[in-house]
Amino acid sequence: MTSSASSVVTAAIFLFLSYQSVSGKDCACELKTLQRPFPMKQLDSVRTVAERCSRSITSTQITEADVQMQGVQRRLQQLEESVSVLENEDDGDLYSAVSLRMIELEFAEFQVVLGKLKNSIKSHKQLSESTTTKLRNMTESLQELEDFDLLHVVRNQREIRRLTRELAECQHELQPPTAQPHCPQGQLVKVNGPRTYSLTQYGTSYPYGAWGKDPKPAPGKEAMYWLVALTSSKAYANYVRHYSSLSAILVGVGPMDSVISSSNPTTNTIIGPNVVQYGDALYYGCYNTPSVCRFNISSKSVTNTPLPQNSGFNNKFPFGHLDATYIYTDLDFSTDESGVWVVYTAPENFGNVILSEVIEGSPPSLGRTWRTSLHKRTATNTFMACGVLYATRFLDKQTEEIFYSFDTETKEERYDLKIHLKKMQTNIQSLHYNPRERTLYAYSDAYIVSYDAVLCSCDK
Repeated sequence: MTSSASSVVTAAIFLFLSYQSVSGKDCACELKTLQRPFPMKQLDSVRTVAERCSRSITSTQITEADVQMQGVQRRLQQLEESVSVLENEDDGDLYSAVSLRMIELEFAEFQVVLGKLKNSIKSHKQLSESTTTKLRNMTESLQELEDFDLLHVVRNQREIRRLTRELAECQHELQPPTAQPHCPQGQLVKVNGPRTYSLTQYGTSYPYGAWGKDPKPAPGKEAMYWLVALTSSKAYANYVRHYSSLSAILVGVGPMDSVISSSNPTTNTIIGPNVVQYGDALYYGCYNTPSVCRFNISSKSVTNTPLPQNSGFNNKFPFGHLDATYIYTDLDFSTDESGVWVVYTAPENFGNVILSEVIEGSPPSLGRTWRTSLHKRTATNTFMACGVLYATRFLDKQTEEIFYSFDTETKEERYDLKIHLKKMQTNIQSLHYNPRERTLYAYSDAYIVSYDAVLCSCDK
């Protein structure tokens, strides 16, 4: 059958044509369709409900219960400490009444925070039930509308997506496996220190920044340390400073500056404190764009690669805790035995952490990517060690806790690590791991601090 004949037959299936003679030679054609008219109002209704659902569920609502839960935990811990002090007091009842009154006030505050948490949980439950009902109704409506797809376009598109996904999985299986970092020492079990604690050459003027050693140094630069202080609005920097040794950076002598750009901030300069140096190149978030920048220290050249579409930047998904937010920490870079990594997130992943490999090159590129269940705003920092992502949170002014891990090989997630870091200042603005020394480098309220990382392959 020819193409034209096929078209005629197809038309005959869908249409019924009735001819009537008018004035001898002229005729009128009455077109009657054998199919139901497409229900555009039903489709518009589904679209409207979907848009309302998207607007009604915000990232703030998602994190609200998590933040309030942290507040309840902190208040409860403070209350327990106060009760313990009262129980151990032996002052002849001189101050017991005052201590008891303080406990009553703390308990009242605890009840207020607990009440807010209960209201949030109740609100989230109602929202979840309402959204589930709407989704069920939309699914049923879309299934009804699919009956009008006589050429099976939707079904074919669905089948194409399935085949594309299976093809990608098949290609991945045929590729030689990527070498995993060799880590016979196992996973992180303890952090000792601080080993180093010093104010930088800048003094207390610039509380945001990062420092450390290159895990893959260029020849002749094995002993060198690098330092980036955000010298503009606590958010931007246009150069990286190098020191010949640890004593030189602690004393602040002999700095050597590698300038990215003469002006600050501008295209391809640094935004945010979570930067690292690896292979004689500095990796950081590009100014005012969701991209990974790579500054070659030797050639003084900058190349970049964009993050996936809609990735958060410009302070949309920063780290933080109940009392503070660490500005412009949307992108967090880290190093380990296998290279460079970047942590970020996007609304499509509900603000949960996304982890990607950064492949060396000029320009760099993104490699394998993992999506986790860790909400980025509930953490204060992340770092990599032996292919495992770790996250920290604020306990109090003296203690930071490594509470979470994600193993990129097994995809196992844990929220129960309870590894403590002793802090010398209130906040830690950046934190990353150096595999050559098994050292954690932290930048804490203008102070540079280092810790010994203890890893073990045995059961804890």
